[in-house]
Amino acid sequence: MKQIIQSFKTGETILEDVPKPQVKPGHVLIRTSKTLVSLGTEKMLVNFGKANLLQKAKQQPDKVKEVLTKVKTDGLMPTVNAVFNKLSEPLALGYCNVGVVEAIGKGVDEFKIGDRVASNGSHAEFVCIPKNLVAAIPKNVTDEEACFTVIGSIGLQGIRLLKPTFGETVVVIGLGLIGLITAQLLKAHGCEVIGYDLDKDKVDLAASFGITAFNPGEGSEPVKFVMDKTNGVGCDGVIITASTKSDVVISDAAKMSRKRGKIVLVGVIGLHLSRADFYEKELEFQVSCSYGPGRYDANYESKGQDYPIGYVRWTEKRNFEAILNSISNKSVDVESLITQRIPLHNFSEIYDNMQSKEAIASILEYSSSAGNATTVVVSEPRYSPNSKGVIGIVGAGNFTGMTLLPNLKKANAKIKYITSSAGVSGTGLAKKYGIARSTTKYSDVLEDAEVDIVIITTRHNLHSQMAIDGLKANKHVFVEKPLAIHHNQLDEIEEAYKNSQGSLMVGFNRRFSPHIRKMKSLLGSSETPINVIATMNAGFIPENVWVHDMEIGGGRIIGEACHYIDLLSFLTGSSVTSVCLNAMGNHPKENTDNASILLRFENGSNAVINYFANGSKSYSKERLEVYSQGRTIIMDNFRITKGYGFKGFGKLKTKMDKGHLSQFENYIAGIAEGNGSLIDFESIMNTSRASIAAIESLKTKSWVSV
Repeated sequence: MKQIIQSFKTGETILEDVPKPQVKPGHVLIRTSKTLVSLGTEKMLVNFGKANLLQKAKQQPDKVKEVLTKVKTDGLMPTVNAVFNKLSEPLALGYCNVGVVEAIGKGVDEFKIGDRVASNGSHAEFVCIPKNLVAAIPKNVTDEEACFTVIGSIGLQGIRLLKPTFGETVVVIGLGLIGLITAQLLKAHGCEVIGYDLDKDKVDLAASFGITAFNPGEGSEPVKFVMDKTNGVGCDGVIITASTKSDVVISDAAKMSRKRGKIVLVGVIGLHLSRADFYEKELEFQVSCSYGPGRYDANYESKGQDYPIGYVRWTEKRNFEAILNSISNKSVDVESLITQRIPLHNFSEIYDNMQSKEAIASILEYSSSAGNATTVVVSEPRYSPNSKGVIGIVGAGNFTGMTLLPNLKKANAKIKYITSSAGVSGTGLAKKYGIARSTTKYSDVLEDAEVDIVIITTRHNLHSQMAIDGLKANKHVFVEKPLAIHHNQLDEIEEAYKNSQGSLMVGFNRRFSPHIRKMKSLLGSSETPINVIATMNAGFIPENVWVHDMEIGGGRIIGEACHYIDLLSFLTGSSVTSVCLNAMGNHPKENTDNASILLRFENGSNAVINYFANGSKSYSKERLEVYSQGRTIIMDNFRITKGYGFKGFGKLKTKMDKGHLSQFENYIAGIAEGNGSLIDFESIMNTSRASIAAIESLKTKSWVSV
């Protein structure tokens, strides 16, 4: 299928061939008929992409601080590579989509195949959208009119926050697409509406809707104009839908407001507020968030958990429906806002002329014969026929782009497939790294006899079943940690492994670092117990990030601390027999990321893993201390290892090396030679069970046997 993609690195906007997405549980697969180009938002993204690196940095000072901190902890080149990898990620443009339901995911019962729907889908021939971001279109509303659903909801949410009453005077600053719809909605609400903009055509269009509209560039001073129209009282409310870096807009909004008036920001403006402007009138100021309640809430959007209407009357989906109803009953005229209609293949006529002030709303029209392929050929394979060690990657997220693929490239890996849920990120990485095919259907990878190795890098809740599927297909399966997030999943993996001709490997890379290999050689093969203290200064991750969700990410202890359980098993040469976790706080949650994990090993070794998320970013992320027979080894952030009490060894210093490259090189070479995993199956299972047992220990407040 075709999809419009933006590059943040080069600013280029292209029509890309990507695989058709698969319908997911709680989602709706939609065949697109029309989309609306939001000239405000998309122009901002396109301009940002075209800016040079220095200009990008000036626009995002907070990101610059993060980069400087990363340089201190990770080094210059790893940071530079991370920045450029991030900038090279393709961005799917568009969020005003109309089409017909093609397929329905499990748990969706409010739609049926063939329904016309509006959603926040992108400019693509097919989109897969969560059910709470999809609304049915009334029969008397055309597809073109329905394209305004989502962008209209942005203005409507601003009105809901303002809470105007019948007869009040409201000023709309900025008569672009959102501003023109907002002004009409306010008028339908019974308000006296004043609007202004520097574009004469938009002012004239607003006036044709019955709005008192003016152009400050033609001599009218905004504050005086509003005060004159309100007999010196000032307006009851202001909705700002403009886009400007100037602070004049917020200052004027305050000056034209009556005492105890309210200002709502929908657009993007300079926000250096004057305390005096707000203090003297006791003004209220609020920033509106997108389409309404539910926005950016994973439980609402991704999991389909609606808010009870008795407590939250207007969610983003109910706002969608309200806009569609207002179009249906002719309260809002959106057809007059359409300035051009362009076939999808001529998309550049819109994106190459975004600086033009003539266009207000541009409609992209889609062919009824959209591409249906779930796998697309990106390039010819870069390996000879009948090669061994051919790889299919399932997952195209941050780890794949930032860590896996750069290391596989260095290892000269032979990659045939990359799988992603929507097709965009996978196709972008396929083009960048010379991967032959991009797919959204991972069963294609499993069914291809040429593929020997399946590497799984999806979200954690998918790991176990995909590993089982790979083993049943007799593939060599490499799973990025964790292997599973529940004990019963491990039981199923064990059963699949017994009956498979393939092998199983988990991405416990730390043991392959030259620092850890040196530590192991210094300790020797003695059965003597050792003491180990491991510290992971993991850093803060916001509560709403998926890794904290116990059913999706499993929490950071299962998802990341498992690295060190494997590492300690390697150094001690022994299996974990029991585990006890103590977390910070009087009533810690099971997804805690501030905890100490105590481990007992079969050979009597003792270890503690301090996994902390509340430390300084400027301190080393990882540190390891080993105490054995009057000797001590200290490893700092996989850069420096120092030995105390060892003859002939004092210090090892390298660039940061966590063992990723060595792991992949040895694993791929081993598969090609007919070998299996680099870590024995029993050790993998012991580590996986120990990490899950740690969370059980938190619940029971006691030691748990592994």
